[in-house]
Order: sequence, then C-alpha cells, then structure tokens
Amino acid sequence: MAVTDSPYQAFDDSAVDEKPSTLARSVRDRVMPPMRGSLLWGWLGPLAVALFGGILRFVNLGHPKAVVFDETYYAKDGYSLINWLVERITIKDADKAIMAGRTDIFQACETADKCASYVVHPPLGKWMIGAGEAIFGLNPFGWRFAAAVVGTLSILILARLARRMTRSTLLGCFAGLLLALDGLHFVLSRAALLDIFLMFWILAAFACLVVDRDQARERLVTWYENGALSPYGPGLGPRPWRIAAGACLALSMSVKWSGLAFAVAFAILSILWDFGARRAVGLRHPYVGAFRKDLPQAFAAFAIVPFVTYMLTWFGWFATAGGYGRNWDRATSAGNPFFFLFDSFRSWVDYQMQVSSFHNQLDSTHPYMSEPWQWPMLLRPVAFFYEGKPGACGGQDCSQAVLGVGTPVIWFGALAALVALIAWYVATRDWRAGAVLWSYAVGWLPWFFFAIVENRTMFLFYAIPMVPFMILAITLCAGLLIGPAGQTATGAAPTRRIVGAAAVGAFALLVLINFWWLHPILTGELIPYTEWKARMLFKERWI
Repeated sequence: MAVTDSPYQAFDDSAVDEKPSTLARSVRDRVMPPMRGSLLWGWLGPLAVALFGGILRFVNLGHPKAVVFDETYYAKDGYSLINWLVERITIKDADKAIMAGRTDIFQACETADKCASYVVHPPLGKWMIGAGEAIFGLNPFGWRFAAAVVGTLSILILARLARRMTRSTLLGCFAGLLLALDGLHFVLSRAALLDIFLMFWILAAFACLVVDRDQARERLVTWYENGALSPYGPGLGPRPWRIAAGACLALSMSVKWSGLAFAVAFAILSILWDFGARRAVGLRHPYVGAFRKDLPQAFAAFAIVPFVTYMLTWFGWFATAGGYGRNWDRATSAGNPFFFLFDSFRSWVDYQMQVSSFHNQLDSTHPYMSEPWQWPMLLRPVAFFYEGKPGACGGQDCSQAVLGVGTPVIWFGALAALVALIAWYVATRDWRAGAVLWSYAVGWLPWFFFAIVENRTMFLFYAIPMVPFMILAITLCAGLLIGPAGQTATGAAPTRRIVGAAAVGAFALLVLINFWWLHPILTGELIPYTEWKARMLFKERWI
C-alpha cells in the first residue's frame, strides 16, 4: 500500500519505498527519541545533586534566629491554621513573644469569628509552613522546614525533568546543580515565604505535563506500529500525569493567585502538544482527532480537577465558623443543609472579591520594591534581614545579612541562553525551546501589566517561578554546545564534544565560585562590613 493511500500523510519522498518496519522505526525515533544512559544513574545522579542542595539548605536552617521579612505574617498564619484551621488575629508584639519562646500569641475573643484575621493569599502555602511548625514547634527552624523540603525536592524534579527533555542524565544533573546553587532559590528555601511553594507546584505541574507528553506519544506510535487505520487516530486512554498536572496547577493557585497564569498557559501548551503528536505520526486529520479524543479529557484535567482541588484547600475555612468573612445568616441556614452550603459559598465568593480588590490596589511604596524589567538583571534585590554589630568580629564593624538575590552568573547566563533559544526555535521549531520560552514569558510578562496599569508593589522574589525555566534554557544551550553523541551523520565530532563539555564545565565552576562568594550574605553569616559591601554587585541598587 502506498503511503499516499493510507490514512497518514506522506512524511517525505524517501519514505514511500521503505519497508513498513523501517518506516515505523523512523517514526518512533522521530516522535519518541530514545533515552540515553542507564535507568539507575538516571535516578542516582539527580538524587545526589538534590542531596547536595538539601545539605546546603538545611545546615543552620534556624539562623538567623529572628522573624525575617514576611515571615512575620506566614509563620503565625501557619501556626494558627494547624491549631484552629483558620488564620487568627495575634497580640501586639507577637514576634517578640515568639522569639521569647511563647506560643500564646493569639487574641482571646468571645466568639471565634471575632478573632478572624483578614488574609490576602489562599491557605495552602501557610498550611505547608504550619506542617513544619507542627513537627518542630513555633521557631525559625520549624517555620522554615517545609520551605527547605520543597526547595530540595524541586532540585530533584528539575534534574529529572531536564534529563527527560534532553535525554541526557549528565545534562539533567547539570540543571539540578544550577538550581541548587541559585542564590534566590537558596534564600527562599530557607525562609517561610510563600513563593518557594508557588514555584514548586508550577515546576511539578510542568514536569507532569512533559511525562504525559511522552506517554501520549508512546501510545500513538504503538498504535501506528500496529497498523491501525483511522484518519483521526486513537483515544489515548487514561492520562494520570495530565490530571496530576491539573492538580499541581490548582495547588499553585492555592498558594498564590499568580499561579493562574501558568494554569491557563500550561493547558494551552498541553493541547498544542496533542495536536503536534497526532500530526507527527502523519494523521490526515490531526486537529479533528485531538478535538474529539483529547480535548474532553483536557477539560477535565485543566478545569474540573483544578476547581475541585482548589476548593479542597479551603476546607478549614468551610469547616469552622472562625474564618474571615464567615457571615452567613445562621438563623436562616440552621438545620437546613441547602441554605447552609449556599450561604457558605456566597460568603466565600465575597471574600475572594475583597482579596482581588486588595491586590489590585496594592501600590504602597517599599524600599526594596522593583519593576519586572529589573528582575532579569538583578538590579534590585530584597534585603530579608540585616543587622550591624560593631566590634563583633575582631574590633571591626560587622554585618549579618540575608539578601534575596539570584546568582549573577546564572541569571546573566540565562539572558544569553534565552536569546539563543529564540533563534533556535525560529530556525527549528523545537518543542523544548518553545515550551521553555513560553513558560518563562508567562512567569514574567503578566507582571508588566500590573506594573504599568495598576502600579502595583512588586519584588524580585516574584520572579522565582521563572528560575527553573531560566536554568532549562541554559541546559538546552549546553546540550547544543556539546552536541549529540556518536560519530554518525547526526552525531557531533569528538573534538566538538570535548570543547563543548569543557565550556559547560567551566560555566558550572563559575556558578559554584559565584555562589560561594555570595554565601555569607545569603545566610546571615557575621562578616566585616567591608566584606559585606564588597559583595554588593551594584553598590547603589543592592544596598
């Protein structure tokens, strides 16, 4: 049977005379490139890199022994959630009471609803912080524990994700190492702020979608190899990884609403991947097939699952009468489940509207606020903690600082890599370059709207969801520099691979040196004031 008589489009002229098995093999190699390296090292390498990053994050995690920056909100909210399921109002000077070892920091009220605290972020991130406090207590180590855990796990996820995208264990470990050594990721992994949890769930969602992409293509190729005939292609069966991605996206929104942009963008990306997969095996009607067989499941994964998951994270608010805005008419709803549920949901919607209004009007100034265009160049970091201590280090003026800033070698290298990825995508339409550019843009460009239209107060650490995609951009460029293995028509010459590997290794070494140089001002180490000032890359903007 000629290729043009089949339900598939012709791939190229040379394919017509190929044997069916050869043609099927070429389709599999093109649609599903094989994974290089052993399965064992595919896990051991990323685990070793994650262990290295975890050691960096957990060593002396309770230092500085202080309430750092916005920990003043989230540490107390997390502790309140694990005790009362909702956030409650604290007493005056609660931070001082906590550092003195007290836990009775919440106001006493006649009724629970009068103690409700007005909070402007969903509860999941604070629940995660509270989980650490439930284990280790209301202290710096306890409220930073969960951040260190998810920071470490994100290194493992990125290493495995990069391995899957590049089909190289070495490049996967390279990506994980860069994330382990990024200063902003490091600082947020050692502080009880919400943004590290937001980044974690976004990264997890993207990783799930890449696994789902591979599995969907594997099923399509298997169907093709079995000789089934249909111009639309098969249904692909259960897709648990796409459902998991939808749940992770909901969990990101349950930390901060900024996860919504990624939820929409990743849904579009996954559907486009379905179109591309069906087109790649040569179906005559790939788009109709995707709409018929993939879109209904995509709707469930990216609409129904996220809605249910997001609502479940508010269980504490719905389960008690002590949450802010729980003001339904008890006299009407008492004994009537329908009115009870309706009024509860109505109150919850009203609360969400109040929070939306708050964010839209958040325009107060702050000494460390920055604009989105400044973020890629690290022009204005955030001082999470600073304390001067005259004479504390050998008679000199001394400083302790925690500066929320990325590792410059990584961030400036990422700028070059992203430009290279644009050229690569325009030239080749490689899905990996497109996915990384798309995800980076989604994490960055929406903030320009808030900066220009609403003049909103913003900080560098809002860029943390962009960091994994910056590192993926560097990793993809590293793969291009080294070239594919082998001395075939598609392989790179040995000399090129040696030179490319040396260049990538030199870059990794520069990152390590840069991180080591910054380490004292990322961890609150006591150093002479002159050494602290020497580490300020842009003197006027970093201080």
